[in-house]
Amino acid sequence: MSESFTVYLRNEEKVLLMQRADGVSDFPGAWDGIYGLGNPEDLDSVAKRIEECTGISQDDFEFVRTGTARGLEYGNRLNDVTPILCICKTDNVVPGTLYKNSEWVDPGRIKEKEYSTPKLTEMYGDVASYLYILKTSIGQEQNVAKEIRARLSGTGSLLDIQDEIFGVLNPHFMRGYIFVEASALHHVEKLIGRVGIGVTPLKNCRKVLPGESPLEDVLPYLEPKAATSGIEEGSLCEIVGGAFRGQNARVIRVTESKEEVTVELFEAAVPVALTVRADQVRVTQRVE
Repeated sequence: MSESFTVYLRNEEKVLLMQRADGVSDFPGAWDGIYGLGNPEDLDSVAKRIEECTGISQDDFEFVRTGTARGLEYGNRLNDVTPILCICKTDNVVPGTLYKNSEWVDPGRIKEKEYSTPKLTEMYGDVASYLYILKTSIGQEQNVAKEIRARLSGTGSLLDIQDEIFGVLNPHFMRGYIFVEASALHHVEKLIGRVGIGVTPLKNCRKVLPGESPLEDVLPYLEPKAATSGIEEGSLCEIVGGAFRGQNARVIRVTESKEEVTVELFEAAVPVALTVRADQVRVTQRVE
């Protein structure tokens, strides 16, 4: 049975990291979750440890899941440490016991802490997840996403990582990239056939970009945007769809409510105002 635990508190898109005091015996000044000694299955004791380390009342957080214990080196001894994930309703923290400081960080930036307790990033992945970015051939994003889903539904050599891959995101307006939600980078590399034996390399998928991707960098790409976003009156554009495909024009009106733009063709003998869908227009030169 595990003899200690590390709790990760999650508030919205941020996770709480605690910095150890300078005078503690193990890893002074290191960044940590909320470390405690005792049985991780005794949730009352775990809750009390969270409260005394952070000042957060037991009414303001709830347990989500517990991971498998890891054997970690603490000084000259090996501790079995169990990761625990909790969801927190508040971000007001008062560090106590062995901690002197605290910070709510994007999960993708845990690895940026230069000095931390052992396997801090990996332990969080054991109970939560990260976003990873796959580089694909342009125009093949949807096909790659479909192939990944097919691989995860099979019963072959990828069966052991099916519970480690949580989702595939393919924003229709992004070209050359898709997102995969997973517990660790090596699972994603195995999924696309870049490591391991017996897994065919995934066609049209070049690589996984290094490291975990910060949510604050990725989330803007996952939010739907209006087709008229970025199109202004006076901009020069190219029509990329419909009967006038390939024609150059100038935008003379933007109708956001209908997601339409009215353009004036350059090559027409007589200036003609033409209304097209905003997604059929590519801006080539913006208004100064």
